[in-house]
Amino acid sequence: MNDLRLPLKKEWFEMTKSGIKTEDYREITPYWANKLLTYFGEKQPKLFWEGYIINSDFNFKNLVFMNKIKIKNNIMTLGYPKSNDSERILKLEHKGIEIREGNPAWGAEQGKLYFVIKHGTLLT
Repeated sequence: MNDLRLPLKKEWFEMTKSGIKTEDYREITPYWANKLLTYFGEKQPKLFWEGYIINSDFNFKNLVFMNKIKIKNNIMTLGYPKSNDSERILKLEHKGIEIREGNPAWGAEQGKLYFVIKHGTLLT
């Protein structure tokens, strides 16, 4: 299992640290698909490279060939800190990834689909 490391801006880092913000959003793009999904062990999910259009009408439930990678923890950082800067690094339990709309109060655009990375308990 891998840890998922995600840099955050100060506002989102502080909300996550305080326990207010319990999920993080990443746009549905080839870059994030490569990081968050697999296609039967292949590196690049074919869905995003064969000209499919991803929009709010797309039925993700039919994509049985998409498997999520195994993630142990979410490592949230304030920017890009040095590895020993514990004030700017949070280690959170990973609670899964969904594809859905996010909370506009937490930085998501209204009506837009995202990879939603869910956080559990603060570990450090």
